[in-house]
Amino acid sequence: MGRFVARRLLQMIPVFLGTVTIIFFMTRMLPGDPAAAMWGDKAADPAQLAAFKHRMGLDVSIGQQYLNYMGDLLTGNFGETMAGRKVIDVIGEALPVTVRLALLAFVFELVVGVTIGLFSGLRRGKAFDKTALVLTLLLISIPVPVLGFIFQNVFAIQLKWITPTVQDSMNLGQLILPAIVLGSISLAYVARLTRTSIAENIKADYMRTAVAKGLPRRKVIGTHLLRNSMIPVVTFLGTDLGALMGGAIVTEGIFNVKGVGNALYHAINLNEGATVSGFVVVLVLVYLAASLIVDLLYAVLDPRIRYA
Repeated sequence: MGRFVARRLLQMIPVFLGTVTIIFFMTRMLPGDPAAAMWGDKAADPAQLAAFKHRMGLDVSIGQQYLNYMGDLLTGNFGETMAGRKVIDVIGEALPVTVRLALLAFVFELVVGVTIGLFSGLRRGKAFDKTALVLTLLLISIPVPVLGFIFQNVFAIQLKWITPTVQDSMNLGQLILPAIVLGSISLAYVARLTRTSIAENIKADYMRTAVAKGLPRRKVIGTHLLRNSMIPVVTFLGTDLGALMGGAIVTEGIFNVKGVGNALYHAINLNEGATVSGFVVVLVLVYLAASLIVDLLYAVLDPRIRYA
């Protein structure tokens, strides 16, 4: 196991460097001059503009900017925003909010999705299964902005259970509705994956053996059926955790959540390459960590899987 983890960590290095490199050049080669844009419609004073570019490291070639950026990145320096704030401070403010939101959405899609998928797979072809298929298809078909507007209109405006927008982004209670909206589409996929896997594995030989041995139904389903059926679901959930954090831009915009998505949206509008790159670095690390955890969970769920 130790060799496998070490090998995977080494494999992550070129993936990380490659992704960061692509994002760096994409953000730095956008049309327009981000430095001149700081003055808006007014003509910038040449001396002030030159001093600003020198402070931001924009007065050298793109190749030298890349080398400087990678050197700073290795020391934990993510650069500065156009307003002079350290990017690491911006990330430090926004990241905890999005982590809370993403974890709430993750727990919601995991618990509800697996539960629906389990009962649907056990009752394949019956009324519950058909209803679940229709509802999950409906969730997949509705775009997130539309779903967010529906939830906002029903629960905030008509029922008045919550405020239309989040007033305190650090309050878990206020993040519940945005988390449900964020995790709804993923929930539909989790439920369908679980249903399909349960329906296939329930006919396997080891299931007939477990039943023939006279094991309690709860143990047959919980220990044998569900555990062996979770591998494709865990694969999806592992990659979806990073997607939830990156895909929170729309949800955070609808509910005014001051998280990564909100900060990233403003950074893109302002053409702040350092800020965008900094957030992408964090999201890439989340994806890589989630991928490693998923691979390790395979051996936990299926004893037949062993890593040398």
